[in-house]
Parts: sequence; C-alpha cells; structure tokens
Amino acid sequence: MLSRREFLRTGSAFGTAVSILRPDAIAKVSAATAAIADRSVVEVAADENYWREIQQAFTLDRTFINLNNGYTCPTPRVVHEALKRYLDLSNQSPYTYMWQTLEPGIESVRRKLAAEAGCDPEEMAITRNSSEALQIAQMGIDLEAGDEVVTTEQDYPRMLTTWDQRQRREGIKVVKVGFPVPPPGGLGELKSSIEQAITPKTKVVHICHITNLTGQIFPVRDIARMARAKGIKTIVDGAHAFAHFPYKVRDLECDYYGVSLHKWLLAPVGTGFLYVRRENIASTWPLQAAPSSKDTDIRKFEEIGTHPAANHNAIAEALQFHQAIGTERRAARMRYLRARWQSRAEKLPGVRILTSNDPEQSCGLVNVTIDGMDMNKVVAHLWNRHRIVVTTAGVENQYRGLRITPNIYTTLEEIDAFAEAMEGLVRNGLPKETA
Repeated sequence: MLSRREFLRTGSAFGTAVSILRPDAIAKVSAATAAIADRSVVEVAADENYWREIQQAFTLDRTFINLNNGYTCPTPRVVHEALKRYLDLSNQSPYTYMWQTLEPGIESVRRKLAAEAGCDPEEMAITRNSSEALQIAQMGIDLEAGDEVVTTEQDYPRMLTTWDQRQRREGIKVVKVGFPVPPPGGLGELKSSIEQAITPKTKVVHICHITNLTGQIFPVRDIARMARAKGIKTIVDGAHAFAHFPYKVRDLECDYYGVSLHKWLLAPVGTGFLYVRRENIASTWPLQAAPSSKDTDIRKFEEIGTHPAANHNAIAEALQFHQAIGTERRAARMRYLRARWQSRAEKLPGVRILTSNDPEQSCGLVNVTIDGMDMNKVVAHLWNRHRIVVTTAGVENQYRGLRITPNIYTTLEEIDAFAEAMEGLVRNGLPKETA
C-alpha cells in the first residue's frame, strides 16, 4: 500500500499531467459566455454565433441528425478526454491508481454536484443512473402488505416495474393515476389527480419531475408539501430535469430525488445521483448491503462493489462545461429550438402536439403525433430517408407519438431538416415500402 507521502506525490504528478493535457474547450465556452453576459437569455437563445462556439466543443457524426438526446447524450470533448485519461491511469495499476488516487475524487464531485443541485453534500449519493438511484429509494423504504403507493401511468417503465415487483412479492398495492396529454387543467389538475388517489393506506407518492414521454413538468413542491402533511414520503424521478431547466432540489421539498447525469448534464454514461432528505437516510435500506456503521451515512448507497472511478470523476468536467453556459441559457435555447420546428409542424393537418406550451409545464422535450400514421413506421421513414434519429413514446391504448429531444449542439439546419421532413410526411404520406 502507498505511504501517505507516496500517495500525495502520485496524486500531485497526476494533477499536473491533467492540467497540461486538458483541452481549452471550457475556457473558450466561458469566454463566449462572458461576451454575451449582459444580454437576456432569450436574446442569447437566438444568437447562432454563440451556439456555434458551443457546438464546436463536441465531436459528433453530422452525417445524421440526432433528435433522441432523451436517451443519453454525447459528452463534450473535454469530458470525454477526461474520462479517457482517468481510465488510462486506472489501467496502469487499478488498485493503486483507480482505488487510491482517483476514487477519493468522488468527494470533490459530491461537493460540486451538490452545490449545483442545491442540496447538502451529505444528502447526495453518486450512482450509475437514475434507475439505480430511484430503486434505492423504492426498495429501501419499509412497506407492509396492504400499504399503498401512488404513481402515474406515465412514469418510467423500469420504475413502474420495480413497484409491480414489490406488489407481487410483498402484497403492497400500486395505484397508477392517468392524465390526458397535455392536461387541460394544467399543474392544478396534476396535483388534484394525485391527491384524489391518496387513501389512509398511502405511504409513498412517486412522480416524475418531467416525464420522459411528453416532457410534462409536474408541480413537485406542491405535491411534496401535500404528501408530507399527510405523513407520506415522496420519490421524484428527475432523470430528464437536472441541467435541462433551472431549479434547486432543496426547493422541491421531496424526500428522494434521482437523476441520470448522462442525459442533460452531458456527463459520461453510467453517472447519476440520489438525493435523500437527511431525516430519511437512516431508515432507508441500501440496495446492496452496507455495514451498520454506515446507517446514517449517505455513502451506504454507494456500496456497489468494484466500479470504475473514471466515470464519476469526469462529472467534474461536465459540471464545469455546463456552468460555463448556465442552466437558464440552456433552457432558453431548448425552448427556442423547440419553437422553431413546432411552429411549422403544428400548422400541418393531422399533427398534434402532446406537450403543453406553458413554460411552467415543459421545456425542450416534446411529443408530437400525426393522426392516422403508425409512429413506428414514421421513425423508420425518418431514418431511412432523412437520416434523422427519433423515437416513439406513449402509453398503450392511449397515445403514441414521436419524442423529439434536440440538445445544445443541435444546429438550426438540423431542426429545419426535421420540420421539412414532417411537412413532406403530411403532404405525401409514408412511401409504399414503409407504409
């Protein structure tokens, strides 16, 4: 094992190497942002010179158009290079470099990430994705046969599967609330639909902050306050929310909050976090066993065995890149890109936008459908004819549409190409080989 002196010497040398090799992408983005700092986010959203600087920070295949960034996103070059550096160092001697040199960096990441998220570092566990984060909460809360969980039909399938398994195994009851898209009554309707499903047996309310299907934003704080007044815990799926639009976790007042950082933060694949309100840490069981000495320690939720340190350490670069732009500017840009294609699509006969235009209810993730067309065939057509990547999203026997998720590296030319493809679809229909 390394002595303290040897460890510090190794860490110092590694840090120097990183600073020498580090690309200047973050510096360039910071300089571009400084130049427009006195302008409103709405003005900046339409400034192509600024966003072209952002686009240059990525190494992308521009032979196709990726409008499925809701799955996972490519990282900026500076983040990818950091990940590779950390992996290369780890590979020289995993026990020495990965475990002793890099792994302690998780504490720095925790502090920086908690500051950006708006919570105490001692309430944040670093996870591999939002599914793992949320399942820690779902499986870690003590429930008995007959206890009820209220969620929605439009929550993420893996999370619904987790509750269904507890229902089969332990005899709890899972109540899934439905709601129209978009809800005519807005945020008030969403809160009421959850509240009306609550009974004296309800122990947990599980909702999305923003749904992965239509991009519907929920009134999380109002629901959390209502639930707490009734002695009910709230679990919130923030997979698509963090770094997508501005908010602070502490302001949501929920009990648990799970995030995937490889979505809108543009961190490496396999990164996420779980927020656990401090008062809940001791009573929540970790997904993988931890010693009793960690009962009140947020790190008990990180007991997953051997794992790469490179992924979670590279979150630090993703945070820097994100902060060089700012969440408010990112959200404004996403709404600008959305408005550009939607303003053309919604004029077409048979086209319906299934996402609210209210900025309190949505941001850059939108669901659009075309009456009378098979959405799976539309996805195939857009790829085969136009090299545009989209996916379908919906609830069985209710609705099915195209989920459109551009990102900050998406160009106006790509957005316009999608709008033109939609116009061609409505005008000419699906070609015979697709239809």
